[in-house]
Amino acid sequence: MVDADQTFVIVGGGLAGAKAAETLRAEGFTGRVILIGDERDHPYERPPLSKGYLLGKEDRDSVFVHEPAWYAQADVELHLGQTVVAIDRGAKTVRLGDGAVIGYDKLLLVTGAEPRRLDVPGTGLAGVHHLRRLAHADRLRHVLAALGRDNGHLVIAGAGWIGLEIASAAREYGAEVTVVEPEPTPLHAVIGPEVGQMFADLHAEHGVRFHFGAKLTEITGQDGLVLAARTDDGEEHPAHDVLAAIGAAPRTALAESAGLALVDRAHGGGIAVDAGLRTSDPDIYAAGDVAAVPYSDFGGRLRVEHWANALNGGPAAARSMLGQEVTYDRVPYFFSDQYDVGLEYSGWAPPGTYDQVVVRGDAGKREFIAFWLKEGRVLAGMNVNVWDVTETIQTLIRKGARPDPDALADPSVPLASLTD
Repeated sequence: MVDADQTFVIVGGGLAGAKAAETLRAEGFTGRVILIGDERDHPYERPPLSKGYLLGKEDRDSVFVHEPAWYAQADVELHLGQTVVAIDRGAKTVRLGDGAVIGYDKLLLVTGAEPRRLDVPGTGLAGVHHLRRLAHADRLRHVLAALGRDNGHLVIAGAGWIGLEIASAAREYGAEVTVVEPEPTPLHAVIGPEVGQMFADLHAEHGVRFHFGAKLTEITGQDGLVLAARTDDGEEHPAHDVLAAIGAAPRTALAESAGLALVDRAHGGGIAVDAGLRTSDPDIYAAGDVAAVPYSDFGGRLRVEHWANALNGGPAAARSMLGQEVTYDRVPYFFSDQYDVGLEYSGWAPPGTYDQVVVRGDAGKREFIAFWLKEGRVLAGMNVNVWDVTETIQTLIRKGARPDPDALADPSVPLASLTD
């Protein structure tokens, strides 16, 4: 165990940072633990922001990782509403925006990601939104409720997970929804066209209008209010509000200014770490959305922007900071809820990495498992309204299993039997 007079500093007040602090104490670390977050809210979980909390089905207090009193009870020093502006690796200090300087023995960067911004005229209008932070969700709840009451129109730029979840929520509120997406199907860059079409059909059945093969070029308005959204093919869509859901970028500026090794954007971006989540500086670690982790099973580094990565990556980094042997190689995992469809996805298989999609079950009833294969090997699996199979799917992926495709597609063949 490290010395009790050591100081561990965590930069980032999200789920990964909070779980790292919790793990340090659970593992018996008795030194100082300092957690610095640039939001005034206590650390919270992000999935409810586009799901239960956005829909008004969960209370605001339910999103927080710990009760506020927990931090004092665990002797975790909180600096909320504070930004770290510089790391001095030689002096082993961080400098806050208010000028305060804090020394560290070990430093964890869990700075997360930030939404990519639309670079078109009109983004300064009051009705243009993003969703990343709790304050964004607070605002968007009121916006969607008002659109539903007034039969208003929401245009969403981007048909990724966030865009689709917000489209689902907006329709449940009663708003009119148009989704503009440059690819030919939703989620094209994540799961490809074969299964992406299912999501297009699902949302179309619930009244969402899609405009594929186009990008927003301008948001027009009057007196500060949104009136319409124009696309690069000359179409104009009525809109009272516009949501940008075009992805997120890792917050690497602090690491870059400190001279830490990064991964270029063409390969996913992020802070390069080893299997123990150590950066190029042995006393600085990174986890969560910002960390680019080596995954031998997938042929290189991956940066995973989902809840499970923060939930598991923060504790793994904490144990590594304590000198424990850590190999962070969990299969990437995420989940989504849209209307009456719930799903879990394990693995990584964007277009270009697979050569076959095998469907097990009834895709028409949206009760199925889809598998993405490369030369017979299972790269990823997504269970849709089929439960208690995630562990088996992940075993198939970890083992590099090459099951017979006909058996994989046959629900009468026990899935677990294919892991041998």
